[in-house]
Amino acid sequence: MKKEIKEGKTAAIVSHLTLVGCLIAITMNLEPKNGFARFYIRQSFGFHVSFHALVIFFKYTFSLYAWEILFLVYLGFWIFSMAGAIKDKKHQIPFVGSYFQKWFTFIQ
Repeated sequence: MKKEIKEGKTAAIVSHLTLVGCLIAITMNLEPKNGFARFYIRQSFGFHVSFHALVIFFKYTFSLYAWEILFLVYLGFWIFSMAGAIKDKKHQIPFVGSYFQKWFTFIQ
């Protein structure tokens, strides 16, 4: 277990560095596949894609407070997830983390 975490930690951390970093981490994890990295790639892919989709949605609603709340939630998810990756623990993002693990099963 410790070996798997050590080998996947770099990809797990890189996945948190924007959506592009997440795509880089996916390619880093192609061979050999690592469960720790896969867990965090799915988490970060989920909150990055959700954030960008909601930004597009809120662009047309013109709600200033929605932007602020969205950014704070995104930042909170990012900090929570990055802290787990750095501490070598699998922490699912509250409320949506289990869905991200189910929805993004194409990330191997």
